[in-house]
Amino acid sequence: MRLQNSDLPALRADIRAGRYRSHTAGLGAGYLQTNLVILPEAYALDFMRFCQRNPKPCPLVGVSDTGDPMMRTLGHDIDIRTDVPAYNVYRDGSLEGSVTDISDLWTDDMVAFALGCSFTFEDALARAGIAVWHVEHDTTVPMFRSNIQTVASGPFSGRMVVSMRAIPEDRVDDAAAISRRFPLAHGAPVHAGDPSELGISDITRPDWGDPAPVGPGTVPVFWACGVTPQVALEAAAPRLCITHKPGHMLITDIPDTAEVPVLAPTPGNQ
Repeated sequence: MRLQNSDLPALRADIRAGRYRSHTAGLGAGYLQTNLVILPEAYALDFMRFCQRNPKPCPLVGVSDTGDPMMRTLGHDIDIRTDVPAYNVYRDGSLEGSVTDISDLWTDDMVAFALGCSFTFEDALARAGIAVWHVEHDTTVPMFRSNIQTVASGPFSGRMVVSMRAIPEDRVDDAAAISRRFPLAHGAPVHAGDPSELGISDITRPDWGDPAPVGPGTVPVFWACGVTPQVALEAAAPRLCITHKPGHMLITDIPDTAEVPVLAPTPGNQ
């Protein structure tokens, strides 16, 4: 089942009800998609510093109040426990498994962080005539651990994760210029060309997501990726933390052209 882009409340309602559990590439055109990290409050300040020190892979766009699952600055009636198609659950730094609802895992000491996602600029690429293979073929973007080290904060550290899209060689500069307009969605690429320069030995075997071909006349282009915190969480090893399942994002009410995510307060959201 693929969802339509036009009605965000209906889209999120289908996700909340469990009627849609797949990746969100190509959905919510014109609106910011975000990655997700949920941590005990004891880790929150160090993680916020990690995002501040690594804004390229971790563009912080929203933070919940402690114990409050409603993402009040990112949209109206967004419940972080139910409004993401799939979640990864980590215990002591190891992936325990994936679930589609975390209501029974949520506790009063949890803080949710929303980080911008590169899915946001893919609609702009498509409008400019730059095809995105994984969107056209209904797969998840390939993601790789790179050799780029992040700046550590407290227990959080590790290598940057990058996502890859094969871009026609005569449109690489265009793709860079377009994505640069979306700083909350990782902005411009971090590398274009030889994957080995990023420490990637086999472009056909991503660490997350699905393989995507790099055909003749195309160039592999790499963007910083919001799965980077999942690598940092392995190092920090909190007793429990929750992230989105790679490729399965929160779709917000924030226009994708926004430089700062701000929503006007509404009754009950002040």
